[in-house]
Amino acid sequence: MKRSILFLLVCAVILASCGGGSSSQMSRQAAVDDSLIQVYIKANHINATKHSSGLYYQIIKEGTGANAASNSSVDVTYEGKLTTGLVFDHSVTPISFALKDVVEGWQIGIPLVKAGGKIMLIIPSHLGYGPGGSGPIPENAVLVFDIDVLKVQ
Repeated sequence: MKRSILFLLVCAVILASCGGGSSSQMSRQAAVDDSLIQVYIKANHINATKHSSGLYYQIIKEGTGANAASNSSVDVTYEGKLTTGLVFDHSVTPISFALKDVVEGWQIGIPLVKAGGKIMLIIPSHLGYGPGGSGPIPENAVLVFDIDVLKVQ
């Protein structure tokens, strides 16, 4: 299984380095991301749903409060990791932020559960940090987040 993931990561690097128009590169990267996500889901026995954006998600707990909207602020705790399992960020104490101020994968995924809910988001790179990466997050990284949505305002 680790060899399959390594093979797909190598393919991702090769495809990302190929020439061509940015639209063509984005399409190739989206296909690589989707393959990586499918391998990750299968290897970890995750029952995920694919959103039309390319985001995969699994609702762990629906919640009973309000759903977030694009103009909402939310309080969450979370863990963010790469598909390799490397944890790059986490929050044990709640953090608050405007939904419009986070990566697009969170903007799409968090409204899928109500306050009090928990969701796993598997975010393709174009809905995360893309070809630029960010800090410990490499370029074109697929991101995995476990998010507890504590409060929606």
